[in-house]
Amino acid sequence: LKVDADTCRGTREGVPRLAELFARYGARASFLFSLGPDHTGRAIRRALRPGFFGKVRRTSVLEHYGLRTLLYGTLLPGPDIGLACAAQMRAVRAAGFETGVHCWDHVRWQDGVPGAGEDWTRAQMERSLARYTEVLGEPPRVHGAAGWQMNVHAFRLLERLGFEYASDTRGSGPFVPVWKGEPFACPQLPTTLPTLDELIGTGSITAASVASHLLALSREAPPAGHVYTLHAELEGGKLLPVMEALLSGWKDMGYELVALGDLAQDLSMAALPRHEVVSGSLAGRSGTMALQGREFLVRHNANAAAATGGGRGGGPDFTT
Repeated sequence: LKVDADTCRGTREGVPRLAELFARYGARASFLFSLGPDHTGRAIRRALRPGFFGKVRRTSVLEHYGLRTLLYGTLLPGPDIGLACAAQMRAVRAAGFETGVHCWDHVRWQDGVPGAGEDWTRAQMERSLARYTEVLGEPPRVHGAAGWQMNVHAFRLLERLGFEYASDTRGSGPFVPVWKGEPFACPQLPTTLPTLDELIGTGSITAASVASHLLALSREAPPAGHVYTLHAELEGGKLLPVMEALLSGWKDMGYELVALGDLAQDLSMAALPRHEVVSGSLAGRSGTMALQGREFLVRHNANAAAATGGGRGGGPDFTT
């Protein structure tokens, strides 16, 4: 269970509700925080993206986020989430849940990182890391990018800034990320299931039926299990009953409900496959995001080895 807390309202109100619900079901989870200004209102700049207004209409953004939040960064100044919600962040950590970094400025990261350079990317990540350490008293171990948006500099910086594992991508199972042939040391635990805002309103799926739909998708478990991303503003708000139905259903199916750190601990990182990270789209979500691509294989080229005398001087043959 991976909880993205995108806004001040979601962190202040949704996070405590989810922590209480998880505790009742004996569920562990990772809460990933936005730590700087709440500029949710500036997301209107995405209006020209394919699917943006369809997603807004389907998921009743005003109902779930509230008018005040939707004006932050435009008609209203955006509150500093890390300062305004430090007590909630500390409380969820004290309750035994894993916490980590989502971003500094959610809208700015989601809209800016795909085309950003190293200096911009480093500044955003270092600010979030510094604020997290200030609020929670120790550096974070886990990172989960806002909107599943990354660039090559962000992948490089994960290890340099001390992150041990991350969930910045969408995919099918844990992997070592490779970007245009360059592998990175910080492993990815990608989100494997669709989110509520991607499902509700598509086809015949409603808020009343979405839990049963997700449970049906969960019946076939991949070897490492699933990673489900929920949002403090949705499952921690009006869709809390849906989250409770999911917890109950997953427990009945035999799932253990854990945090990302628990999943990482159970994996042999050295044995993880390498996969290319590609940019692509998913049904129900506007724009593109970082996806787990095809496996990146390192194969020994026997012909080249023979030509160079048993492989001395012969390089590996990289294929995907």
